[in-house]
Amino acid sequence: MLTFDHVHFYYKKGLPVIEDMSFTIESGEFVAIVGANGCGKSTIAKLMDGLLLPKEGHVKFKSLDTSNSVDLDKIHTQIGFIFQNPEDQFITTTVMDEVIFGLENIRVPREEMRSRLDYALQAVQMEDYLEAMPHQLSGGQKQRVAIAAILAMRPQMIIFDEATSMLDPQGREQVLSIMHELHTQGMTIIHITHHMEEVLSAERILLIHEGRNEFDGDPLSFFETVPVTEYQLELPFAVRLHHKLQLKTPLMANWKEMISSEWFIN
Repeated sequence: MLTFDHVHFYYKKGLPVIEDMSFTIESGEFVAIVGANGCGKSTIAKLMDGLLLPKEGHVKFKSLDTSNSVDLDKIHTQIGFIFQNPEDQFITTTVMDEVIFGLENIRVPREEMRSRLDYALQAVQMEDYLEAMPHQLSGGQKQRVAIAAILAMRPQMIIFDEATSMLDPQGREQVLSIMHELHTQGMTIIHITHHMEEVLSAERILLIHEGRNEFDGDPLSFFETVPVTEYQLELPFAVRLHHKLQLKTPLMANWKEMISSEWFIN
């Protein structure tokens, strides 16, 4: 679905940010991209969506190449991008206008806008905030409105670029729940984060270090084989607890379920 083919990128010549990176993300995958601050995660996200263009190599979404200006317009309608700060995406003064703004830009018929609006707001549980002002909402609610605006566009992939990092625990849980619900419905999800607790439930992890892909595999293999702390990352509580108690049960994303399973077996 999305392919990096020997991609190189730099902001200043001679100071590479991404070096000879290649990988493919298949339709319907839930992929977490992790790494220390400054490793190139957000640059990768922007390269995926064509917000940045590779200096060498190619980024392709299906048969579309981000380096082709004609293809790029089509890519932007098929890949949604959720920023770290939702206010960076807000343009209008009400939740309803925010969601339909993009639909107007792509000339969705007026009669279809209402159904898309209703679907998107219901998907993020914000249907009761149609006339609310986005800037007066809580952090979690703002992010849910940003997600609704993307969902209304009917993308095939959504990139969450540190989308939970500015939220309180409740807001983070709400956004993560939306991610997983969208994934169960077949949406391709790219979750860029430095919160290791959030990656256990992903299907696949890409570890980025100094502009290179250091690991590509499932979460269990990642935490079993990668010296996470050497990459300035923290082990999730569930993993630390699993090691500390020397549990016999498989590692799970939900530490409470893991402990309950262990007690049941014993």
